[in-house]
Amino acid sequence: MATLTPPSGTSLASDAATPEASRQVEGHFRNHAPVTRADFRKTLRIMWNMIFHKPRNTRPSSAVPVQALTRAALIAAPNHSVWRLGHSTLLLKLRDKFWITDPVFAERASPVQWAGPKRFHQPPISLEELPPIEAVILSHDHYDHLDYQAVLKLADKARYFLTPLGVGDTLIKWGIDASKVRQLDWWQSTDVDGMQFVATPSQHFSGRGLFDGNSTLWASWVMIDGDTRVFFSGDSGYFDGFKRIGEQYGPFDLTLMETGAYNVEWPHVHMQPEETLQAHIDLKGRWLLPIHNGTFDLSMHAWHEPFDRILALAWERSVSIATPQMGEAFNIVQPLRGGAWWLGVENESDPVTAQNA
Repeated sequence: MATLTPPSGTSLASDAATPEASRQVEGHFRNHAPVTRADFRKTLRIMWNMIFHKPRNTRPSSAVPVQALTRAALIAAPNHSVWRLGHSTLLLKLRDKFWITDPVFAERASPVQWAGPKRFHQPPISLEELPPIEAVILSHDHYDHLDYQAVLKLADKARYFLTPLGVGDTLIKWGIDASKVRQLDWWQSTDVDGMQFVATPSQHFSGRGLFDGNSTLWASWVMIDGDTRVFFSGDSGYFDGFKRIGEQYGPFDLTLMETGAYNVEWPHVHMQPEETLQAHIDLKGRWLLPIHNGTFDLSMHAWHEPFDRILALAWERSVSIATPQMGEAFNIVQPLRGGAWWLGVENESDPVTAQNA
């Protein structure tokens, strides 16, 4: 592949052994390893089961606990703090500045707000109450990761938007100032106020409509603040890229890893908990914080199952794992596990056995 010309504000990783960047064929991005996509018949079967055969326990029947946050409390919090705001939305405080991943504050992860997966809980803080954001870090353009209204409300509050290739073009079309947008290919990096961000590969797909599949890139992210290193998985199936990222940038003090919305029907684009744990090990992670769970109903498994499985696996493998409540602070340099808060949430019994979860 020809050497890429980095976008403004970015650079290619310096190590000559770094794997190749993304591949684009006829305007569509591809994963490095071939990924089998569901054919029309399989897609209809998946949709039918999701609509008509979903177990009741894919949603909690009582309130998910949320620790409310205020701007004053965030500003007073120590550096190296991390808060889960829901799903894959995390707020990080590093270098006395705030950084947010995949901000989704909408009531539904859907193109419309009258149908589609509905939130289990409200965000611990509103968009309006958030302090100024140094950068919004986006992994891809799916509705449970890229929220149109949230982006518009962050337009003036955020200094930068860091995106994979093509996602930034979407933001600019929505009215975000182009000077705020930095689009990166895989293995490209950019510095923001002394923080280094590297867009690293993931194994997934993109698209917000019927005809734009894979027209934008998907990515995971490496965040480096001096001696502190954080990995944000975005969405991904398990692949050998995690080991490459770990060799290039590990060890990581904290990995924020997708653990939820998995199913054997889509094994290449989301990880089972066993794969999440192995990816964390591949990355040379010290602490694992499972994300992509606890907010939306996106598969056939019980809503609490990702927590149950990843916690049991981590204990079995002696992996340090943190499970904070939504809005509860986790400190990277003074880590605490948090409690199994989901055990206190009531769950409806379900006579229907989830198939292929």
